[in-house]
Amino acid sequence: MDYLKIFSPATVANVSCGFDSMGFAVDDIGDEMTFTKTKEKGVKITNITGADLTYNVDKNAASAVVKKMLLEANANFGIELTIHKGFSPGSGLGSSAASAAGAAFGANQLLGNKYSELELTKFAMFGEEVACGSAIADNVAAAIYGGFVLVRSYQPLEIVKLPVPTALRVVAIHPQIEVKTKDAREVLPKEIPLKNAIIQWANVGGLVSGLFTNDYTLISNSLVDLVAEPARKNLIPHFDNVKNSALNAGALGAGISGSGPTIFALCKGDEIAQKVYKNINETYQKTGIDFELFISKVNPEGMKIIYKQ
Repeated sequence: MDYLKIFSPATVANVSCGFDSMGFAVDDIGDEMTFTKTKEKGVKITNITGADLTYNVDKNAASAVVKKMLLEANANFGIELTIHKGFSPGSGLGSSAASAAGAAFGANQLLGNKYSELELTKFAMFGEEVACGSAIADNVAAAIYGGFVLVRSYQPLEIVKLPVPTALRVVAIHPQIEVKTKDAREVLPKEIPLKNAIIQWANVGGLVSGLFTNDYTLISNSLVDLVAEPARKNLIPHFDNVKNSALNAGALGAGISGSGPTIFALCKGDEIAQKVYKNINETYQKTGIDFELFISKVNPEGMKIIYKQ
């Protein structure tokens, strides 16, 4: 294989109760990336569209990952890389993660699938560190594994892929403002009451169990965040109004995607998802803030190969 074009999905991380430990991939929204083998060693970015990102190979999340992989694999070839961003950086939908995870997946294809999904996640985490200073796994693991994932441990890294109930849908609104991950982390509490911690980890267990048993009521009851959401929601204009409008339309739950400003709502079935979409749309149109709104299935596969030769 000398050429590859892939789709790397956007992701929702935290999923309310699962701060830094849970995430899922979405359909349709994501990056398209191409990888071309070259005789000259090393990595080069030849084109970036859809966002104003650096061409510096050591500071771009995607090229930094490819460079690291080629060096560790002692590859006798190089890779030319193009990136088309399908959604905005700073959206809370794993923008840098889509680039980093897509880079790991694409480079691995040209390396003959040398590395496992777990190893690809570690490479992609390096890209996240380059992009935002934190080697977090929830977004990149969701993009690589597809569906829902649980980051069970960081030391050593352990990723658990979780099942996806077939009727599960996500409605997400991206207000056209930017919330920097650094700023969103600075507002988090340094300590939380033991009572809240117990509720939070019980909800993680409930969400995992609900996914395995297709128990939508349990999923709904578990989508409660007592740690990040109370501290971060003030960074997102009209958050409570959006969440309430989603719940009033029948959503299982709603919360902040990643560090925001995107707000997601999980729904059972297309009919309820359409109602939630309508309610959120009507609610946010009154704010005067531009926004993007979409409905998606949970993407069970993660990465998709569009074309190869």
